[in-house]
Amino acid sequence: MNARLKAIYESASTLFIRQGYSRTQISHIAQAVGVSVGTIYHDFSGKKEIMQFVLKCTIEPDFMEKNLKRPINEEAFEGLEREIEETFTTVLRDFSERSARPETSFSAFISDAFDLVARYAAGLLFIEKNQYEFEKLAGYYRDFRNRFFETMTFYFNRYIERGVIRKPHFPQYAVTHIIETITWWGMDIRYSAFNQLDISKEQAREVVLDNLVPAYARTHAGK
Repeated sequence: MNARLKAIYESASTLFIRQGYSRTQISHIAQAVGVSVGTIYHDFSGKKEIMQFVLKCTIEPDFMEKNLKRPINEEAFEGLEREIEETFTTVLRDFSERSARPETSFSAFISDAFDLVARYAAGLLFIEKNQYEFEKLAGYYRDFRNRFFETMTFYFNRYIERGVIRKPHFPQYAVTHIIETITWWGMDIRYSAFNQLDISKEQAREVVLDNLVPAYARTHAGK
């Protein structure tokens, strides 16, 4: 049963992100999973509950393993928006605390940032791609992205000040490039990239590190 819920989670996540929540029908999800529409309705009351399930499992992966009463209805997701807002606050605080440690290398800083966005990829991309239909969640997401940028900028500049990395000509644009690289390989490559790649999260992380860490090393050509 949980294997089917996992398949629904993965298929619904992809469909909601690629073609949008409003354009995705229960029949599309059933076809992607390889089950009947009736089977989907055995597990969920409707499309809204599937969407809530996707978001809930993104912030709480163990939720999928719970013995949930079928069909799963809206009662199972009471307070979900508040949980999402709190999760955004908590993960950024924890990321900042780890980045503040003197022993955290620039490579570890980039790796940690990648893991943060990769872990919540399905939920983040869902909100980003459907922001006009879920304005409250979109507001939380915009605040999260702004604070993530501010946090990345602060510690990037600290690494420059400490002499760990070189100072690029335009530090603020360098941070934007870093974040866009991290989010593309940590999020988009799995769900919404034009050319889909069969790449693991570990492989994607290595691609990011191989490209970003040497780019800002003090021994980089031109410094």
